[in-house]
Amino acid sequence: MLRSALVQPDALPDVQPALFQQVLDEVRQRRDEFDAGSHVPRDMIERFKQVGIYRAATPRCFGGDALAPAKFLQMIERISEADGSAGWVASFGSAGVYLAALPQETLTELYADSPDLVFAGGLFPLQPAETVEGGWQVTGTWKFASGCKGADLLGVGIGAAGGKPRTAVFNPSQVEIIENWDVVGLKGTGSHDLRVTDQFIDERWTFIRGGAATIDEPLFRYPSIAYAAQVLAVVNLGLARAALDEISAMASGSGITGAPKLADRAYVRIEIAKAEARLSAARGFFYGATEQVWNSILAGNPVTAEQTSLLRLTAIHVSQAGAAVVQSAYSLAGTTAIYLRHPLQRYLRDAMVVTQHAFLSEGLYDGAGSVFLGVPPFPGYI
Repeated sequence: MLRSALVQPDALPDVQPALFQQVLDEVRQRRDEFDAGSHVPRDMIERFKQVGIYRAATPRCFGGDALAPAKFLQMIERISEADGSAGWVASFGSAGVYLAALPQETLTELYADSPDLVFAGGLFPLQPAETVEGGWQVTGTWKFASGCKGADLLGVGIGAAGGKPRTAVFNPSQVEIIENWDVVGLKGTGSHDLRVTDQFIDERWTFIRGGAATIDEPLFRYPSIAYAAQVLAVVNLGLARAALDEISAMASGSGITGAPKLADRAYVRIEIAKAEARLSAARGFFYGATEQVWNSILAGNPVTAEQTSLLRLTAIHVSQAGAAVVQSAYSLAGTTAIYLRHPLQRYLRDAMVVTQHAFLSEGLYDGAGSVFLGVPPFPGYI
């Protein structure tokens, strides 16, 4: 199977290939466990820490790696090949980009013990909070807190500032996890509800999601909301690769009905070629735009609205393209793939859930089109 050098283990940052491969193998072996338990357990999170996932977006001044976005995205893509849920949970290693909007004194306290911190949040629906001296009194329930059972910090949305939500950062002991993640795909993400009851949060432990960072390092000039969309969308690149590899593995076997092998059918060969081209083109657009914006930042240029929109467009596109490739692989497999234990079932269900995320819906093409045509996009897009 042809692969881009972008995803070869030796292209990954500061990670011993053998160690990273061990983690990938463990993810693949345990993915049924993740689904059955509706979360990625803490011992697996610790393994992710060992390969740098949860220091990837920690500022260098606090001992983190502050990786170039493309390098982190490559790591998430590889993990997602092994399991979409694990890739999704690992993607929150990018959350340090959000957290960099906290006051510097808070960040100093936050990273005092370790640069390897796991943040998860259920920001919506935004809940009103009572303003009190020095901060807020918070009560409410929030949805979709992916990775919350393995998190060191939990965030909730308590209002908006200029259209962007204010996030309050709590110790997990202050937050109740309501285990209700009963879904068709990405079962292992553990995206349960969060509940906070009459808890005080000091103002210095809140930040505006998408707000300006208080840390002056290149990574924290990269558009944070666009990056948040990219780290989720790249899961579908991994799932698409896994689906095509699965079809390749099946191609030499005989069908249930005694029909010719998949590899001997012209229509299968044609569709595989189209799917490989579609995936490769989407990857090229995704990583090409990422590197273009990153190199511009390293050159000292401010990020433009057009660049931010381009990054958001790449996220939408690879989410949709990856899902289409998985669907094509599933269709080619025929009745073999209808069994719930078949890998293509997992890839299909996971890929469809990725496309349902608010950051990745088809409606966001409207925002990108608006920027291309020079008219204001809808609020919150840029």
